[in-house]
Amino acid sequence: MYLETIDRIGRVLMACTGEEDPLLVDGGDHADIASTIAFACAKKERKAPAIIAKDLLEKLQHHPDMDGISVAAVGPYLNFTFGNDYIRKSVEMARLPAYGSLPKQHKRIMIEHTSANPNGPLHVGHIRNTILGDTLARTFRKSGYPLEVQYYVNDMGRQIAIVVWGLQTLGIARNEGEKGDHFIARVYIQANREIEKDESINREIERLMQEIERGGKDIEKVFREAVDTCVDGIKETLSDLNVVHDRYVRESTFVRIGDMHRVLDILSRMHEGEDDGELFSVNLSASGIEKKYILRRADGTSVYAARDLAYHVWKNANYDRIIDVLGADHKLIGAQLSATLELMGERAPEILHFEFVSLPEGSMSTRAGKFISADELIEEVTIRAFDEVTKRRPELTEEERRAIARSVAVGAIRYDIVRVSPEKSTVFDWKQALDFERQSAPYIQYAHARACSILAKAGEYTGVYEYDDPHEIALAKAIARFPAVLDAVVTDLRPHLLATYIRDLADLFNTFYRFVPVLKAEGKSRDARLALVDATRNTLGEALQTLGIDALESM
Repeated sequence: MYLETIDRIGRVLMACTGEEDPLLVDGGDHADIASTIAFACAKKERKAPAIIAKDLLEKLQHHPDMDGISVAAVGPYLNFTFGNDYIRKSVEMARLPAYGSLPKQHKRIMIEHTSANPNGPLHVGHIRNTILGDTLARTFRKSGYPLEVQYYVNDMGRQIAIVVWGLQTLGIARNEGEKGDHFIARVYIQANREIEKDESINREIERLMQEIERGGKDIEKVFREAVDTCVDGIKETLSDLNVVHDRYVRESTFVRIGDMHRVLDILSRMHEGEDDGELFSVNLSASGIEKKYILRRADGTSVYAARDLAYHVWKNANYDRIIDVLGADHKLIGAQLSATLELMGERAPEILHFEFVSLPEGSMSTRAGKFISADELIEEVTIRAFDEVTKRRPELTEEERRAIARSVAVGAIRYDIVRVSPEKSTVFDWKQALDFERQSAPYIQYAHARACSILAKAGEYTGVYEYDDPHEIALAKAIARFPAVLDAVVTDLRPHLLATYIRDLADLFNTFYRFVPVLKAEGKSRDARLALVDATRNTLGEALQTLGIDALESM
């Protein structure tokens, strides 16, 4: 209802003024929506904006399409307040299955996220990429877009050559029950220690890199087995975080099918392409980037950037909107990639850059000594969540408590990371993330569980949608905004907006429950409030699912 109503107001304003933009803004505490269109009209009509707003008020109040919407002119601003019919329809719609889903779209979307090198497990620094990307993907799907999510596998770079050399040379055995990514990390770390002691090993690494680029079934098999061992372990971690990729795309594919060589050939014929006998690079100074974009080494082997260019050309041929999720340390690389693609006449991707997540000093130990893996974080938070659930629900069986703890832990991690806008760094603190009383994932999950409990106790009731209490109206209007929040996330690539919305909705529901009797109410008031509780339950459930968090019915 919110999007439809906003669209209706916009069309009426444009018809009454001849302006192409209704200039609608948030109404704050005074209205549901406001317009600053009087300022735009003032330039043409040479009148004070307040006078124009007053004149427009007369037209709007008598316009047939403004039925059920109150309009007020406050100085130069036009304030719009939605009436009872809007509230009634909003609550009724919010009880329907899949509430919030937007109309089917035809623009093909592709999101690439995570794409960590397969030389070890995902660590805490990776998972913000993962969670932001997966939340975007879920929101795009909820918003009606055909979507594919990809993980770009670096399967032939120097780091993988080091892993292959280590596997072939060091005789490191995989421990029983050891995840593949952790095993590969042990090999990679030990191989690097050997290289530090004997730099001549680098010649072996370079030989492997040359062999894999030339191709050959034997060397490809060795590299593939090493990469697959690590990727299989990474997939387990992603699954634990409720994350799934539709496709794992190997960078070697673009070497084998010739796409990378075609890209290099195109760039070599441009005056920006420079070969100094040692390196082939692209001069991007005309785009304001002083550092040259290196694509090929002196020995003829390509670097990651060359394969990445070919990958993005392929993306453009197959999708209408391309989105990359990259850390802030990739801003230069992202800018170089985009500028080079534009030189070639290709579309640059939309890049969601994010700052990093860290842990409070001394909050957790790490077995590896250098980083904390995502697996360790999930394990530690799950243990703490189990302790908290046990304190709250000791009567449940251990199996039930562990199931709730797993959902609470993953929800806590995902929410605490996505709630902060991408351009801000964040610290994951398990104490705050698992606080059932604070505005955290457990707090929101508990609001959903509370709504489920109220409805279970209520039994049967009739759908009534008559509301006059301010707490009822505030909650109903917040529920109505859910589809608009989804639309804003996919338009602006701001997944934290959904996290903020669902936190505020849980707040409004808890306030409503505190001040407005539900189960003790009678007659139509009881039925109407139960319908509102059900609409809240459904909206919270759909929003939690879009955030990749389990909507628990009992906690």
